Amino acid sequence: MDPQRSAQDVIRCDLCETAVVQMHCDFCDVNLCIPCIGRHISDGYDKHKVVPFEERKTTLVFPRCTIHPTKSCELQCKECNIPVCLLCSVSIQHKNHDLLVLSEMLDAKKESLTNDTKEIENNLLPTYESLAMDIETQMTSLDGDYVNLTELVTKHGEEWHKEIDRIVDEMKKEINEMKDKHKSILKQHLCKIKETQSLMDQTLLTLKEIEESNKVILALEYTPKIKEFGKLLPKVQISIPKFTTGNLNREQIYKLFGSLSPLSITKEEGYGLKEMVATSKILLESPELITSISTGFNRINGVTCLSEEEIWICGTTDDLKCLNIQGSVKKTVQTKSGKSSNDITLTGDEDLVYSDGPTRTVNKVRNGQIEEMFTLQRWVPKQLCSTASGDLMVTMYSDDKIQSKVVRYTDSTEKQTIQFDEQGKPLFSGNACTKYIRENRNLDICVADFGAGAVVVVNQAGKLRFRYTGHIFTTKKKSFKPWGITTDSQCQILTSDYYNNCIHILDQNGQFLRYIDNWDLKEPTCLCVDKSDNLFVAEDRRSGNLKKIKYAR
Repeated sequence: MDPQRSAQDVIRCDLCETAVVQMHCDFCDVNLCIPCIGRHISDGYDKHKVVPFEERKTTLVFPRCTIHPTKSCELQCKECNIPVCLLCSVSIQHKNHDLLVLSEMLDAKKESLTNDTKEIENNLLPTYESLAMDIETQMTSLDGDYVNLTELVTKHGEEWHKEIDRIVDEMKKEINEMKDKHKSILKQHLCKIKETQSLMDQTLLTLKEIEESNKVILALEYTPKIKEFGKLLPKVQISIPKFTTGNLNREQIYKLFGSLSPLSITKEEGYGLKEMVATSKILLESPELITSISTGFNRINGVTCLSEEEIWICGTTDDLKCLNIQGSVKKTVQTKSGKSSNDITLTGDEDLVYSDGPTRTVNKVRNGQIEEMFTLQRWVPKQLCSTASGDLMVTMYSDDKIQSKVVRYTDSTEKQTIQFDEQGKPLFSGNACTKYIRENRNLDICVADFGAGAVVVVNQAGKLRFRYTGHIFTTKKKSFKPWGITTDSQCQILTSDYYNNCIHILDQNGQFLRYIDNWDLKEPTCLCVDKSDNLFVAEDRRSGNLKKIKYAR
Protein backbone atom coordinates (compact mmCIF):
# COMPACT_ATOMS: atom_id res chain seq x y z
CA MET A 1 0.00 0.00 0.00
CA ASP A 2 1.35 3.41 -0.96
CA PRO A 3 1.92 5.39 2.26
CA GLN A 4 1.52 8.64 0.32
CA ARG A 5 -2.08 7.75 -0.64
CA SER A 6 -3.40 5.92 2.42
CA ALA A 7 -3.61 6.14 6.17
CA GLN A 8 -0.90 4.42 8.21
CA ASP A 9 -1.44 0.64 8.62
CA VAL A 10 -2.50 -0.47 12.09
CA ILE A 11 -0.15 -2.83 13.96
CA ARG A 12 -1.33 -6.43 13.81
CA CYS A 13 -0.86 -9.35 16.19
CA ASP A 14 2.39 -11.27 15.49
CA LEU A 15 0.64 -14.63 16.04
CA CYS A 16 -2.63 -14.46 14.12
CA GLU A 17 -1.48 -11.60 11.89
CA THR A 18 -5.09 -10.34 11.50
CA ALA A 19 -6.34 -8.87 14.80
CA VAL A 20 -5.28 -5.42 15.97
CA VAL A 21 -2.56 -5.56 18.61
CA GLN A 22 -3.59 -4.75 22.19
CA MET A 23 -0.91 -6.35 24.36
CA HIS A 24 2.87 -6.93 24.22
CA CYS A 25 5.12 -9.60 25.77
CA ASP A 26 8.12 -7.64 27.00
CA PHE A 27 10.24 -10.74 27.49
CA CYS A 28 9.70 -12.19 24.00
CA ASP A 29 9.21 -8.81 22.28
CA VAL A 30 5.99 -10.11 20.63
CA ASN A 31 2.85 -8.10 19.80
CA LEU A 32 -0.40 -9.86 20.87
CA CYS A 33 -4.15 -9.52 20.59
CA ILE A 34 -6.31 -10.57 23.57
CA PRO A 35 -7.33 -14.01 22.13
CA CYS A 36 -3.67 -14.93 21.39
CA ILE A 37 -2.35 -14.27 24.92
CA GLY A 38 -3.25 -17.74 26.14
CA ARG A 39 -1.62 -19.34 23.11
CA HIS A 40 1.57 -17.37 23.69
CA ILE A 41 2.01 -18.26 27.37
CA SER A 42 1.01 -21.92 26.96
CA ASP A 43 4.69 -23.05 26.73
CA GLY A 44 4.90 -23.20 30.53
CA TYR A 45 7.59 -20.56 30.77
CA ASP A 46 6.96 -18.48 33.89
CA LYS A 47 8.78 -15.33 32.86
CA HIS A 48 6.42 -14.06 30.19
CA LYS A 49 5.64 -10.37 30.85
CA VAL A 50 2.43 -9.44 29.04
CA VAL A 51 1.60 -5.72 29.38
CA PRO A 52 -0.65 -3.27 27.52
CA PHE A 53 0.88 -2.32 24.18
CA GLU A 54 1.30 1.31 25.31
CA GLU A 55 3.52 0.13 28.24
CA ARG A 56 5.75 -2.14 26.12
CA LYS A 57 9.47 -2.45 26.93
CA THR A 58 9.08 -1.21 30.51
CA THR A 59 9.89 -4.61 32.04
CA LEU A 60 13.45 -5.83 32.45
CA VAL A 61 14.10 -8.86 30.26
CA PHE A 62 16.70 -11.19 31.74
CA PRO A 63 18.54 -13.82 29.67
CA ARG A 64 17.04 -17.32 29.64
CA CYS A 65 19.08 -20.00 31.44
CA THR A 66 20.72 -22.50 29.07
CA ILE A 67 20.53 -25.28 31.71
CA HIS A 68 17.01 -24.54 33.01
CA PRO A 69 15.13 -23.22 29.91
CA THR A 70 12.05 -22.13 31.90
CA LYS A 71 14.06 -19.94 34.26
CA SER A 72 15.53 -16.46 33.82
CA CYS A 73 19.03 -15.53 34.85
CA GLU A 74 18.72 -12.67 37.30
CA LEU A 75 22.19 -13.18 38.83
CA GLN A 76 25.79 -12.94 37.54
CA CYS A 77 28.54 -15.28 38.76
CA LYS A 78 31.57 -13.06 39.37
CA GLU A 79 34.11 -15.89 39.16
CA CYS A 80 32.66 -17.52 36.01
CA ASN A 81 31.54 -14.20 34.50
CA ILE A 82 28.27 -15.68 33.23
CA PRO A 83 24.57 -15.06 34.01
CA VAL A 84 22.96 -17.74 36.21
CA CYS A 85 19.42 -18.51 37.36
CA LEU A 86 18.42 -19.13 40.96
CA LEU A 87 18.70 -22.94 40.56
CA CYS A 88 22.20 -22.67 39.04
CA SER A 89 23.33 -20.34 41.82
CA VAL A 90 22.95 -23.10 44.42
CA SER A 91 24.56 -25.80 42.27
CA ILE A 92 28.00 -27.33 42.90
CA GLN A 93 29.39 -25.48 39.86
CA HIS A 94 28.89 -22.11 41.55
CA LYS A 95 29.40 -23.15 45.16
CA ASN A 96 31.06 -20.42 47.24
CA HIS A 97 31.13 -18.12 44.17
CA ASP A 98 30.27 -14.45 44.56
CA LEU A 99 26.93 -13.65 42.91
CA LEU A 100 25.87 -10.22 41.70
CA VAL A 101 22.32 -9.02 41.07
CA LEU A 102 21.93 -8.28 37.36
CA SER A 103 19.42 -5.47 37.94
CA GLU A 104 21.95 -3.67 40.16
CA MET A 105 24.68 -4.27 37.61
CA LEU A 106 22.34 -2.84 35.00
CA ASP A 107 21.98 0.41 36.96
CA ALA A 108 25.76 0.83 37.09
CA LYS A 109 26.04 -0.14 33.42
CA LYS A 110 23.36 2.37 32.45
CA GLU A 111 25.37 5.09 34.14
CA SER A 112 28.36 4.03 32.05
CA LEU A 113 26.18 3.95 28.93
CA THR A 114 24.90 7.42 29.74
CA ASN A 115 28.47 8.66 30.08
CA ASP A 116 29.36 7.02 26.76
CA THR A 117 26.35 8.68 25.13
CA LYS A 118 27.37 12.07 26.48
CA GLU A 119 30.99 11.54 25.40
CA ILE A 120 29.93 10.59 21.87
CA GLU A 121 27.32 13.37 21.57
CA ASN A 122 29.31 16.16 23.24
CA ASN A 123 32.93 15.33 22.29
CA LEU A 124 33.56 12.57 19.77
CA LEU A 125 30.79 13.28 17.27
CA PRO A 126 31.53 17.06 17.15
CA THR A 127 35.23 16.23 16.72
CA TYR A 128 34.47 13.93 13.79
CA GLU A 129 32.08 16.50 12.34
CA SER A 130 34.86 19.08 12.61
CA LEU A 131 37.26 16.63 10.99
CA ALA A 132 34.79 15.97 8.16
CA MET A 133 34.27 19.72 7.66
CA ASP A 134 38.03 20.25 7.60
CA ILE A 135 38.47 17.56 4.94
CA GLU A 136 35.51 18.94 2.94
CA THR A 137 37.01 22.44 3.14
CA GLN A 138 40.35 21.09 1.92
CA MET A 139 38.61 19.25 -0.91
CA THR A 140 36.67 22.41 -1.87
CA SER A 141 39.87 24.43 -2.19
CA LEU A 142 41.80 21.56 -3.76
CA ASP A 143 40.98 22.34 -7.40
CA GLY A 144 41.84 26.02 -6.97
CA ASP A 145 45.13 25.27 -5.22
CA TYR A 146 46.21 22.83 -7.90
CA VAL A 147 45.09 25.23 -10.66
CA ASN A 148 47.37 27.86 -9.09
CA LEU A 149 50.20 25.35 -8.91
CA THR A 150 49.63 24.37 -12.55
CA GLU A 151 49.56 28.04 -13.59
CA LEU A 152 52.90 28.63 -11.85
CA VAL A 153 54.45 25.72 -13.75
CA THR A 154 52.85 26.93 -17.01
CA LYS A 155 54.08 30.49 -16.50
CA HIS A 156 57.57 29.24 -15.74
CA GLY A 157 57.37 27.11 -18.88
CA GLU A 158 56.38 30.17 -20.94
CA GLU A 159 59.41 32.04 -19.58
CA TRP A 160 61.58 29.10 -20.64
CA HIS A 161 60.00 29.17 -24.11
CA LYS A 162 60.72 32.91 -24.39
CA GLU A 163 64.31 32.34 -23.34
CA ILE A 164 64.66 29.55 -25.90
CA ASP A 165 63.15 31.85 -28.57
CA ARG A 166 65.71 34.52 -27.62
CA ILE A 167 68.52 31.97 -27.90
CA VAL A 168 67.23 30.88 -31.33
CA ASP A 169 67.03 34.54 -32.50
CA GLU A 170 70.56 35.19 -31.26
CA MET A 171 71.81 32.12 -33.06
CA LYS A 172 70.02 33.14 -36.28
CA LYS A 173 71.64 36.58 -36.04
CA GLU A 174 75.02 34.93 -35.56
CA ILE A 175 74.39 32.72 -38.62
CA ASN A 176 73.54 35.77 -40.76
CA GLU A 177 76.70 37.53 -39.58
CA MET A 178 78.75 34.46 -40.50
CA LYS A 179 77.11 34.34 -43.93
CA ASP A 180 77.92 38.04 -44.58
CA LYS A 181 81.53 37.51 -43.50
CA HIS A 182 81.77 34.40 -45.68
CA LYS A 183 80.43 36.28 -48.70
CA SER A 184 82.78 39.23 -48.07
CA ILE A 185 85.88 37.00 -48.01
CA LEU A 186 84.86 35.28 -51.24
CA LYS A 187 84.09 38.66 -52.86
CA GLN A 188 87.53 40.06 -51.97
CA HIS A 189 89.24 37.00 -53.38
CA LEU A 190 87.15 37.21 -56.55
CA CYS A 191 88.22 40.84 -57.04
CA LYS A 192 91.90 39.83 -56.92
CA ILE A 193 91.29 37.10 -59.48
CA LYS A 194 89.43 39.52 -61.79
CA GLU A 195 92.24 42.06 -61.42
CA THR A 196 94.87 39.47 -62.43
CA GLN A 197 92.71 38.38 -65.38
CA SER A 198 92.54 41.99 -66.58
CA LEU A 199 96.35 42.33 -66.43
CA MET A 200 96.73 39.13 -68.40
CA ASP A 201 94.33 40.43 -71.08
CA GLN A 202 96.37 43.65 -71.39
CA THR A 203 99.62 41.63 -71.62
CA LEU A 204 98.17 39.54 -74.46
CA LEU A 205 97.29 42.70 -76.40
CA THR A 206 100.84 44.03 -75.88
CA LEU A 207 102.39 40.77 -77.07
CA LYS A 208 100.21 40.75 -80.19
CA GLU A 209 101.17 44.32 -80.97
CA ILE A 210 104.92 43.51 -80.65
CA GLU A 211 104.57 40.45 -82.87
CA GLU A 212 102.87 42.50 -85.59
CA SER A 213 105.28 45.44 -85.31
CA ASN A 214 108.64 45.82 -87.05
CA LYS A 215 109.96 48.05 -84.34
CA VAL A 216 112.85 46.33 -82.61
CA ILE A 217 112.67 48.62 -79.57
CA LEU A 218 109.24 47.26 -78.55
CA ALA A 219 110.55 43.69 -78.28
CA LEU A 220 113.64 44.86 -76.43
CA GLU A 221 111.61 46.86 -73.85
CA TYR A 222 109.09 44.03 -73.11
CA THR A 223 109.46 42.45 -69.68
CA PRO A 224 108.15 38.87 -69.48
CA LYS A 225 105.09 38.45 -67.18
CA ILE A 226 104.90 34.65 -67.08
CA LYS A 227 106.78 34.36 -63.81
CA GLU A 228 104.52 36.97 -62.22
CA PHE A 229 101.31 35.40 -63.51
CA GLY A 230 102.57 31.92 -62.60
CA LYS A 231 102.34 32.76 -58.93
CA LEU A 232 98.73 31.62 -58.63
CA LEU A 233 96.50 33.09 -55.93
CA PRO A 234 95.73 30.72 -53.09
CA LYS A 235 92.51 28.74 -53.43
CA VAL A 236 90.06 29.87 -50.79
CA GLN A 237 87.89 27.12 -49.25
CA ILE A 238 85.54 28.21 -46.45
CA SER A 239 83.39 25.55 -44.81
CA ILE A 240 79.81 26.22 -43.82
CA PRO A 241 79.47 26.32 -39.99
CA LYS A 242 77.91 23.21 -38.46
CA PHE A 243 75.24 23.22 -35.78
CA THR A 244 75.98 20.75 -32.99
CA THR A 245 72.91 20.03 -30.88
CA GLY A 246 73.26 19.81 -27.14
CA ASN A 247 72.25 16.62 -25.38
CA LEU A 248 68.52 16.79 -24.71
CA ASN A 249 68.69 15.16 -21.27
CA ARG A 250 65.24 15.11 -19.72
CA GLU A 251 66.54 14.48 -16.21
CA GLN A 252 68.92 17.43 -16.35
CA ILE A 253 66.23 19.71 -17.87
CA TYR A 254 63.75 18.60 -15.19
CA LYS A 255 66.24 19.47 -12.48
CA LEU A 256 67.09 22.89 -14.00
CA PHE A 257 63.43 23.71 -14.63
CA GLY A 258 62.42 23.31 -10.98
CA SER A 259 61.00 20.74 -8.62
CA LEU A 260 57.84 19.90 -6.68
CA SER A 261 58.00 19.22 -2.98
CA PRO A 262 56.43 15.85 -2.12
CA LEU A 263 53.05 15.32 -0.50
CA SER A 264 53.48 14.38 3.13
CA ILE A 265 50.76 12.26 4.78
CA THR A 266 51.05 11.81 8.53
CA LYS A 267 48.91 10.35 11.29
CA GLU A 268 48.23 12.54 14.29
CA GLU A 269 47.48 10.24 17.21
CA GLY A 270 43.95 10.60 18.54
CA TYR A 271 42.78 12.72 15.64
CA GLY A 272 42.92 10.68 12.47
CA LEU A 273 44.49 10.75 9.03
CA LYS A 274 44.87 14.18 7.51
CA GLU A 275 46.99 16.02 5.00
CA MET A 276 49.90 17.94 6.48
CA VAL A 277 51.95 20.57 4.71
CA ALA A 278 55.47 19.18 4.37
CA THR A 279 58.08 21.15 6.30
CA SER A 280 60.49 22.04 3.55
CA LYS A 281 64.19 21.70 4.27
CA ILE A 282 67.10 23.20 2.38
CA LEU A 283 70.23 21.23 1.55
CA LEU A 284 73.28 22.89 3.06
CA GLU A 285 75.91 24.11 0.62
CA SER A 286 78.55 22.88 3.04
CA PRO A 287 77.29 19.99 5.21
CA GLU A 288 78.51 20.10 8.81
CA LEU A 289 80.33 17.30 10.62
CA ILE A 290 78.72 16.97 14.06
CA THR A 291 80.87 14.17 15.46
CA SER A 292 82.97 11.15 14.55
CA ILE A 293 82.46 7.95 16.56
CA SER A 294 84.85 5.02 16.98
CA THR A 295 82.62 1.93 17.17
CA GLY A 296 85.22 -0.71 18.07
CA PHE A 297 84.39 -2.78 14.97
CA ASN A 298 86.85 -3.43 12.16
CA ARG A 299 83.91 -3.23 9.78
CA ILE A 300 80.32 -2.07 10.23
CA ASN A 301 77.65 -4.30 8.66
CA GLY A 302 74.55 -2.36 9.70
CA VAL A 303 73.47 0.80 11.50
CA THR A 304 70.05 2.05 12.59
CA CYS A 305 69.01 5.09 14.66
CA LEU A 306 67.26 4.62 17.98
CA SER A 307 67.25 8.39 18.62
CA GLU A 308 69.37 11.45 17.90
CA GLU A 309 71.68 10.37 20.70
CA GLU A 310 71.76 6.57 20.35
CA ILE A 311 72.35 4.15 17.49
CA TRP A 312 72.41 0.37 17.12
CA ILE A 313 75.35 -1.10 15.19
CA CYS A 314 76.42 -4.58 14.09
CA GLY A 315 79.82 -5.47 12.69
CA THR A 316 82.50 -8.12 12.37
CA THR A 317 81.86 -9.78 15.75
CA ASP A 318 78.84 -11.46 17.30
CA ASP A 319 78.00 -8.27 19.23
CA LEU A 320 75.03 -6.02 18.48
CA LYS A 321 75.90 -2.71 20.17
CA CYS A 322 73.82 0.28 21.21
CA LEU A 323 76.13 3.32 21.36
CA ASN A 324 75.60 6.96 22.26
CA ILE A 325 77.14 9.67 20.07
CA GLN A 326 80.16 9.82 22.42
CA GLY A 327 80.90 6.19 21.49
CA SER A 328 80.01 4.72 24.90
CA VAL A 329 78.33 1.30 24.82
CA LYS A 330 74.85 1.52 26.40
CA LYS A 331 73.74 -2.04 25.69
CA THR A 332 75.10 -5.20 24.05
CA VAL A 333 73.33 -8.26 22.66
CA GLN A 334 75.16 -11.33 21.37
CA THR A 335 73.83 -13.17 18.34
CA LYS A 336 72.36 -16.59 19.01
CA SER A 337 74.71 -18.32 16.55
CA GLY A 338 77.86 -16.62 17.82
CA LYS A 339 78.49 -15.29 14.28
CA SER A 340 78.37 -11.72 12.99
CA SER A 341 75.05 -10.35 11.75
CA ASN A 342 74.52 -9.26 8.13
CA ASP A 343 72.29 -6.32 9.07
CA ILE A 344 69.96 -4.88 11.73
CA THR A 345 66.78 -2.82 11.90
CA LEU A 346 64.33 -1.56 14.54
CA THR A 347 60.59 -2.26 14.54
CA GLY A 348 58.00 0.37 15.38
CA ASP A 349 58.06 -0.97 18.95
CA GLU A 350 61.86 -0.48 19.00
CA ASP A 351 62.53 -4.22 19.06
CA LEU A 352 65.86 -5.05 17.39
CA VAL A 353 65.79 -7.42 14.38
CA TYR A 354 68.93 -8.95 12.85
CA SER A 355 69.73 -11.34 9.99
CA ASP A 356 72.04 -14.30 10.55
CA GLY A 357 73.59 -15.65 7.33
CA PRO A 358 75.18 -18.87 8.65
CA THR A 359 71.89 -20.08 10.18
CA ARG A 360 69.67 -18.54 7.42
CA THR A 361 67.52 -17.00 10.15
CA VAL A 362 65.99 -13.63 10.90
CA ASN A 363 65.71 -12.99 14.64
CA LYS A 364 64.03 -10.49 16.95
CA VAL A 365 65.46 -9.25 20.25
CA ARG A 366 62.61 -8.54 22.68
CA ASN A 367 63.22 -7.68 26.33
CA GLY A 368 66.76 -8.98 26.01
CA GLN A 369 65.61 -12.38 24.70
CA ILE A 370 66.29 -13.57 21.12
CA GLU A 371 63.29 -15.01 19.27
CA GLU A 372 63.71 -16.71 15.87
CA MET A 373 61.18 -15.17 13.47
CA PHE A 374 61.76 -17.50 10.49
CA THR A 375 64.35 -19.69 8.75
CA LEU A 376 64.93 -19.63 4.97
CA GLN A 377 65.40 -22.66 2.75
CA ARG A 378 67.83 -22.39 -0.23
CA TRP A 379 68.14 -18.62 0.37
CA VAL A 380 70.44 -16.54 2.59
CA PRO A 381 69.04 -13.41 4.30
CA LYS A 382 71.13 -10.23 3.89
CA GLN A 383 69.84 -6.70 4.53
CA LEU A 384 66.69 -5.59 6.37
CA CYS A 385 64.35 -2.65 6.85
CA SER A 386 61.13 -2.07 8.78
CA THR A 387 58.21 -0.40 6.99
CA ALA A 388 55.65 2.18 8.10
CA SER A 389 52.96 -0.54 8.17
CA GLY A 390 55.03 -2.70 10.54
CA ASP A 391 56.17 -5.17 7.86
CA LEU A 392 59.75 -6.37 7.44
CA MET A 393 61.57 -6.20 4.07
CA VAL A 394 64.46 -8.65 3.55
CA THR A 395 66.98 -8.85 0.68
CA MET A 396 68.32 -12.34 0.03
CA TYR A 397 70.32 -14.40 -2.47
CA SER A 398 70.05 -18.02 -3.58
CA ASP A 399 72.48 -20.73 -2.52
CA ASP A 400 74.03 -20.80 -6.02
CA LYS A 401 74.44 -16.98 -5.87
CA ILE A 402 72.64 -16.62 -9.21
CA GLN A 403 69.40 -15.00 -8.01
CA SER A 404 68.49 -12.16 -5.66
CA LYS A 405 65.12 -10.92 -4.46
CA VAL A 406 63.31 -8.80 -1.90
CA VAL A 407 60.63 -10.38 0.30
CA ARG A 408 58.05 -8.63 2.51
CA TYR A 409 57.02 -10.34 5.76
CA THR A 410 54.08 -9.56 8.03
CA ASP A 411 55.16 -10.95 11.39
CA SER A 412 56.72 -14.19 10.12
CA THR A 413 54.46 -14.70 7.11
CA GLU A 414 55.74 -14.07 3.58
CA LYS A 415 53.39 -11.54 1.92
CA GLN A 416 55.21 -10.29 -1.19
CA THR A 417 58.15 -11.21 -3.40
CA ILE A 418 59.90 -8.64 -5.61
CA GLN A 419 62.30 -10.22 -8.11
CA PHE A 420 61.35 -9.55 -11.76
CA ASP A 421 60.11 -6.61 -13.83
CA GLU A 422 57.05 -6.66 -16.13
CA GLN A 423 59.13 -8.23 -18.94
CA GLY A 424 60.27 -11.03 -16.64
CA LYS A 425 63.81 -9.69 -16.34
CA PRO A 426 65.58 -9.69 -12.94
CA LEU A 427 65.33 -6.39 -11.07
CA PHE A 428 68.52 -7.00 -9.11
CA SER A 429 71.98 -8.40 -9.80
CA GLY A 430 72.15 -12.14 -9.18
CA ASN A 431 74.95 -12.38 -6.65
CA ALA A 432 75.76 -12.14 -2.96
CA CYS A 433 76.81 -8.47 -3.15
CA THR A 434 75.27 -6.08 -0.64
CA LYS A 435 71.77 -4.85 -1.41
CA TYR A 436 70.83 -2.45 1.38
CA ILE A 437 67.15 -1.54 1.42
CA ARG A 438 64.92 1.25 2.75
CA GLU A 439 61.25 2.20 2.43
CA ASN A 440 60.70 5.82 1.42
CA ARG A 441 57.96 7.94 3.00
CA ASN A 442 55.98 7.68 -0.26
CA LEU A 443 56.11 3.86 0.27
CA ASP A 444 58.59 3.27 -2.58
CA ILE A 445 61.13 0.51 -1.90
CA CYS A 446 64.71 1.64 -2.56
CA VAL A 447 67.58 -0.85 -3.01
CA ALA A 448 71.29 0.01 -3.35
CA ASP A 449 72.50 -2.78 -5.65
CA PHE A 450 76.30 -2.75 -5.39
CA GLY A 451 76.74 -5.54 -7.94
CA ALA A 452 74.61 -3.76 -10.57
CA GLY A 453 76.07 -0.32 -9.86
CA ALA A 454 72.55 1.07 -9.51
CA VAL A 455 69.91 2.26 -7.09
CA VAL A 456 66.74 0.31 -7.97
CA VAL A 457 63.43 1.86 -6.87
CA VAL A 458 60.07 0.07 -7.13
CA ASN A 459 56.66 1.17 -5.91
CA GLN A 460 54.68 -0.49 -3.13
CA ALA A 461 53.32 -3.06 -5.61
CA GLY A 462 56.87 -3.99 -6.69
CA LYS A 463 56.68 -2.29 -10.12
CA LEU A 464 59.92 -0.65 -11.30
CA ARG A 465 59.85 3.15 -11.04
CA PHE A 466 63.43 3.98 -12.02
CA ARG A 467 67.09 3.02 -11.87
CA TYR A 468 69.77 5.53 -10.89
CA THR A 469 73.23 4.66 -12.21
CA GLY A 470 75.10 7.78 -11.16
CA HIS A 471 75.09 11.48 -12.01
CA ILE A 472 75.23 11.95 -15.81
CA PHE A 473 77.55 14.99 -15.53
CA THR A 474 79.68 13.50 -12.79
CA THR A 475 83.20 14.68 -12.10
CA LYS A 476 83.91 11.46 -10.24
CA LYS A 477 86.51 9.26 -11.87
CA LYS A 478 85.48 5.79 -10.71
CA SER A 479 82.36 3.80 -11.57
CA PHE A 480 79.27 4.27 -9.40
CA LYS A 481 78.96 1.50 -6.79
CA PRO A 482 76.22 2.23 -4.22
CA TRP A 483 76.65 0.48 -0.86
CA GLY A 484 74.32 1.84 1.80
CA ILE A 485 71.00 3.65 1.35
CA THR A 486 68.54 5.63 3.46
CA THR A 487 65.67 8.12 3.03
CA ASP A 488 64.71 11.27 4.92
CA SER A 489 61.62 13.29 5.86
CA GLN A 490 61.62 15.00 2.44
CA CYS A 491 61.39 11.65 0.58
CA GLN A 492 64.97 12.24 -0.55
CA ILE A 493 67.16 9.20 -1.19
CA LEU A 494 70.75 9.15 0.09
CA THR A 495 73.16 6.48 -1.13
CA SER A 496 76.86 5.95 -0.42
CA ASP A 497 79.19 5.80 -3.44
CA TYR A 498 81.85 3.44 -2.12
CA TYR A 499 84.68 3.94 -4.63
CA ASN A 500 84.19 7.68 -5.14
CA ASN A 501 84.08 8.37 -1.37
CA CYS A 502 80.89 10.44 -1.40
CA ILE A 503 77.13 10.41 -0.78
CA HIS A 504 74.61 11.04 -3.60
CA ILE A 505 71.36 12.83 -2.66
CA LEU A 506 68.40 12.20 -5.02
CA ASP A 507 64.80 13.36 -4.95
CA GLN A 508 62.01 10.77 -4.80
CA ASN A 509 61.94 10.56 -8.63
CA GLY A 510 65.64 9.77 -8.92
CA GLN A 511 66.80 13.27 -9.92
CA PHE A 512 70.32 14.04 -8.69
CA LEU A 513 70.42 16.96 -6.22
CA ARG A 514 74.00 17.12 -4.91
CA TYR A 515 76.98 15.28 -3.42
CA ILE A 516 78.21 15.11 0.15
CA ASP A 517 81.96 14.67 -0.22
CA ASN A 518 83.43 16.80 2.58
CA TRP A 519 85.92 15.74 5.27
CA ASP A 520 87.72 13.20 3.15
CA LEU A 521 85.11 10.43 3.46
CA LYS A 522 86.72 7.02 3.12
CA GLU A 523 84.76 4.20 1.48
CA PRO A 524 81.31 5.10 2.94
CA THR A 525 79.09 2.09 3.51
CA CYS A 526 76.02 1.84 5.79
CA LEU A 527 73.70 4.85 6.23
CA CYS A 528 70.79 5.93 8.41
CA VAL A 529 69.09 9.20 9.36
CA ASP A 530 67.50 10.20 12.66
CA LYS A 531 64.18 12.03 13.09
CA SER A 532 65.90 15.40 12.57
CA ASP A 533 67.47 14.25 9.28
CA ASN A 534 70.98 14.02 10.70
CA LEU A 535 72.94 11.51 8.63
CA PHE A 536 75.03 8.70 10.14
CA VAL A 537 77.70 7.34 7.75
CA ALA A 538 79.80 4.25 8.39
CA GLU A 539 83.11 4.74 6.59
CA ASP A 540 86.08 2.61 5.60
CA ARG A 541 85.39 -1.11 5.96
CA ARG A 542 88.63 -1.50 7.87
CA SER A 543 88.25 1.28 10.46
CA GLY A 544 84.66 0.99 11.69
CA ASN A 545 84.31 4.77 12.10
CA LEU A 546 80.85 6.37 12.15
CA LYS A 547 80.28 10.05 11.28
CA LYS A 548 77.22 12.13 12.15
CA ILE A 549 76.56 14.81 9.51
CA LYS A 550 74.07 17.68 9.28
CA TYR A 551 73.27 18.15 5.59
CA ALA A 552 69.95 20.05 5.65
CA ARG A 553 68.15 22.72 7.66
